This record gives sequence, C-alpha cells and structure tokens, in this order.
Amino acid sequence: MMKYLKLALLFALTASFGTVPLRAQAPESPYQEARKIIADLNRIVTPNGVQESLTVELGGTRQWVTIRGTDREHPILLFVHGGPAAPETPFLWAFQRPWEDFFTVVQWDQRAAGKSWPLNEPGELVPDMKLERYVDDAIELIEFLRQRFGKRKIILLGHSWGSAVGMTVARKRPDLLHAYVGAGQIINARRGEAASYDWTLEKAREAENAGAIRELEALAPYPAPGPFDVTAMTTQRKWNIRFGGLYGNRSDVSQYFKLPRLSPEYEPEDIKSWGKGSDFSIRHLWPVISEVNFDEVRRLDVPVYMFNGRHDYTTPAPLAADWLRQVNAPKKANIWFEHSAHLMMISEPGRMLQALLKHARPLAVEAGDGEPID
Repeated sequence: MMKYLKLALLFALTASFGTVPLRAQAPESPYQEARKIIADLNRIVTPNGVQESLTVELGGTRQWVTIRGTDREHPILLFVHGGPAAPETPFLWAFQRPWEDFFTVVQWDQRAAGKSWPLNEPGELVPDMKLERYVDDAIELIEFLRQRFGKRKIILLGHSWGSAVGMTVARKRPDLLHAYVGAGQIINARRGEAASYDWTLEKAREAENAGAIRELEALAPYPAPGPFDVTAMTTQRKWNIRFGGLYGNRSDVSQYFKLPRLSPEYEPEDIKSWGKGSDFSIRHLWPVISEVNFDEVRRLDVPVYMFNGRHDYTTPAPLAADWLRQVNAPKKANIWFEHSAHLMMISEPGRMLQALLKHARPLAVEAGDGEPID
C-alpha cells in the first residue's frame, strides 16, 4: 500500500490532496551550485523589501512561514497550499519572484507539512487533524501578519486542499480579507471525486488503455460511501495524472516534482520532511476531506474570485465555475486558465499574476493597504 500511497503523492494531491515524497539529494549533490545561483538571483535587495523565514506558534504548535516582497508596504498575499501537507515553499522559486514586485507574499507550511513537520511531535498533532483546526491556524496567522506589517486586511489565495481552508476562513472571518481567491477550488469533495473519476475513466476508454480501464472499473462505485479511502484514491489519481488532470497537457509530471531539488528555501532534510508530513497528513485528513461541501453556500461577505484551470480534473473546474454563478458577493469573477489543469501557478504564472493585479490588488489599495501601480 505504501508503494501506491507514494505514487498518489504523485499528487494524491500535491496541490489537491497529497504529494509525492521526493528523494533528497546527497550532500555532494550537483544541484547545490544551481541552488546558490537561484538564491542570489531571487534575493530581495530593495531598501524596504522583506525576505525572512520564521516559526510562528499557531494553535499551540510551531509552524514555518516564509515572507518575501520588494516593499513592505505592498498588500499581503497569503498562499494557503494544497495537499494536505504539500507546501509551495520549495516550488516558489519557479513562479513567485515576479509576484513579489506587487505583493508581500507569504508561504505557510501548515501543521505537519514540510518544514513544520520536525517542529512538533506527530502524536500530539493527531487529535487536531481536522479542517476546523487548520482554519483557526490560518486566522491566527492572518492576525499575526496584520500586526507585523500594520495592515487592515490581507488577500487570501487557497489552492486545492487550501481552498477548503480558505473558503471557510472567508465565511468565518470576512473582516480579515480584502478578497478570497480560490484556485483549484473544492466545492463538494464527494461530487468532485466522482467527476474526476468519470473523466479519468472516459479518457482511459478513449485511449483504449486496458490496464487503466481494468483498475478504474474495479473501484466502482467511486468514491464509495463513507469516508474516502486512501488506496482507492491512489489508483484513481495515478491514472488521472497520466491523462492530464493534474498538469494539463503533460502526462509526465516528474519535472514538477523535481523542482524542489533547486529550491534555495529547502535543504535535503526539508525535502525528506515534506514526504513524511505528506504520508502522515494523507492518512489522517483524506477521510476528513470527504465531508467538505460548500454547495449550500449562497453568500460570501467578501469579494471572491475563482481561478480555474480549463483542464483541471483533479478538483474538476466546472464545479467551481457553476458554484460561483449562484453566489452573492460584493464582487466576483471566474477566471479561466486555458493552458492549465490544477497547477496554474506553474503552467501560467504570468497569467495568474495578471489576474491578481486586475481583481485582488486594487481592493487592498482602495482600503489603504498598498500603493497604486505606477
């Protein structure tokens, strides 16, 4: 089973509910020199810039936070990662640097995730492995950031699993947010898994892939009643990834999972922690995710924007687009990323920045939490 669990961490949702443990490079790794070059290239050198990593106590546990931006006066953008336990911190070097010219970007390794994994005893985390605890952690972090940078509110971007956290924060504490951005948004986890399965099986039949058809049909009905099953999810995700539901037109996602090898933020031991935290969190949180359901939400008291990859069938994008049409909010918009699936920040980072600048940043500026773009 562990073999398949690690395969499903070929995403079993790296942004959408899981991640694949990455092999740490040896001390003499050929990547070390490249990491130094990338670190220097991405170094913040502006007078009022911020580039810091620190541990913050959230919900009685120590958690790792990375903060970067060229001007501390910029609006704060908090990226709430997917997985569970699939931090974007080791990937940020590949997409985030241009964002830092317009936002103070905060990457947060959630409890049991990435660099937060070794900071706490796993056994002590088990009782609080539930959505509500992650939501309260996020709220505590937002309050910390507001005080540290003197901001009224922040912009929250929730990706995949992080979108379940983010949407709940937006419902519970709209007063803390200039805007909520859902990327790879989970609306109804059970309906989403069913739609993902149907799409994957259809693609397998179109490809006449006998092995995929056999393994997928053996899962029916998928998802089964009750809490989600990790083993079944692993098989479904394996083929969903193969047919492009995670990374658009790419059936080989190895390039994505190799990006942390070049990360200036993550040492080899941190990459090991990323895998351990993922294994732990998937086991405890995947059954919990089966209960995520925002179908009945008809109003949000904060501007809401859906960033949808046209080819996303990890968290099927049509569900988020349909949901947004019936929601009342001060402002709302659905933005399609035509050349992306679930990983739009990697596939179309410029387009994602453009959408953030058009829709979210002006709201923070209007409220006095940032300067207009010249």
